[in-house]
Amino acid sequence: MIGPRRDNRVLQIGAHDPDLIARLAQAVGLNGQASALVPDEPARDVLTRASTARGVLVDVKVSPFRTPPFAEGWFDIVVIPDLIGGMRPHERVGTLKGARQVLRVGGRCVVIEPAPRGGLGALFSARTLDPHYRAHGGAEAALRAEGFQPVRTLAERDGVMFTEGLKPDAAA
Repeated sequence: MIGPRRDNRVLQIGAHDPDLIARLAQAVGLNGQASALVPDEPARDVLTRASTARGVLVDVKVSPFRTPPFAEGWFDIVVIPDLIGGMRPHERVGTLKGARQVLRVGGRCVVIEPAPRGGLGALFSARTLDPHYRAHGGAEAALRAEGFQPVRTLAERDGVMFTEGLKPDAAA
């Protein structure tokens, strides 16, 4: 669903899916760049082990999500797996603002999170999302609120939802 090309620069925010950044690094190849932004040293170690196990190079930085230590407009794609739905509103806003800052104009921010469940599945699901976040539009609304346009849900598959927002031109 993410669809990086061989020469893309890709950033993963968070360490919820250690294998994802390694797969993205394989996809962008030697002409691209794979980076990750994590909140602490243990998370850095987890992502570094995952990338080493796959034989790929990933630049992992420890920093608050709201102030990524990367150049403005550097990345083609920012991926946020299983993270923003469980954050407090101010953390979510800061994370999405940080993602928008490091994306190039026309770059894509892809949010990956559990799809809403109903019935007994909702009762027994171990994943918890902020109910306010879901009730007010989830990832689509959060991306729009931080200036991403257009925003769309790409797919829902195997209980996972993929939502994408593009960074518009500043003049738009």
